[in-house]
Amino acid sequence: MNKYQDKTIRWGIIGCGNVTEVKSGPAYQQAEGFELVAVMRRDEAKARDYAARHGVKKYYTDADQLIADDEVDAVYIATPPDSHRYYAQKVAAAGKPCCIEKPLAPSYEDCQAIVAAFEQQQLPLFVAYYRRSLPRFQQVKAWLEAGKIGDIRHVSWHLSKPANPLDLSGDYNWRTDAAIAAGGYFDDLASHGLDLLIYLLGEVQHASGFAVNQQGLYSASDAVTGCWVHQNGITGSGSWNFGSAKREDRVEIIGSQGKIMFSVFDEAPVCLANHEGEQSRFIDNPKHIQQYHVAAIDRDLRELSCHPSTGKTATHTSWVMEQILGR
Repeated sequence: MNKYQDKTIRWGIIGCGNVTEVKSGPAYQQAEGFELVAVMRRDEAKARDYAARHGVKKYYTDADQLIADDEVDAVYIATPPDSHRYYAQKVAAAGKPCCIEKPLAPSYEDCQAIVAAFEQQQLPLFVAYYRRSLPRFQQVKAWLEAGKIGDIRHVSWHLSKPANPLDLSGDYNWRTDAAIAAGGYFDDLASHGLDLLIYLLGEVQHASGFAVNQQGLYSASDAVTGCWVHQNGITGSGSWNFGSAKREDRVEIIGSQGKIMFSVFDEAPVCLANHEGEQSRFIDNPKHIQQYHVAAIDRDLRELSCHPSTGKTATHTSWVMEQILGR
């Protein structure tokens, strides 16, 4: 019998930083069948403040105490990627399901170790590639599966943005520290889009690319180009530059009878062009953007459906990223 079938599943969060304020934390509180009962942050004042503002009854400064808490059934790890493996292996050893922020880990090797730890314990492992669950990208998937653009031939994605004030200041940012994220914003942002394209078009068979540091503002790469081939023969190309004149975010999926266009991050319509003409649909994201992703975790734990973003799918995405970065 499924032990989660008829019970409220109580969650704890390790790392209650910015991503958990609006994007994810409230989704764990609002999902039917879930309850957020504990949070952890090394800074006690910040942990206490988060718990007070979000109505969470417990807070910790020690992750081990949260993981060992008998009132915590499952754990969401929302720390920077360099600590994901460390905390994930502790959660697996404690016998608790887990969701981990993306990317799953800084390296493919670490991703494999995390997945192995949960497989050994026969525990569910989810990764917060929440775009797989968003309605706007479900619409893209529906168009593809309905053959609206015929046979799929190629996908291209370009993402660029100017250096931000933090980049220019020289102040520390873990997202551009090569020791934590060798690809810089590529690791943080491109991981979302590449994972989405894998979800839409299938796993990747071959990938390669180049990564350089053009601006010298931080230790990580700031310009990346890549190309790949999906297992079904669809070709792909991408370019990501984080020192450009303006922000751009555009994806085109080219088929034998049309194309689909959308943005990975921008609040923009999804567009379809084929022999029937052109149409576009604007589909709002939820206020708490991980809402559908978290709801899908609930359904998976209760064996009502399978979650689209797991440790295995996220590990494949990390492999593709390493190939593009030339590591």
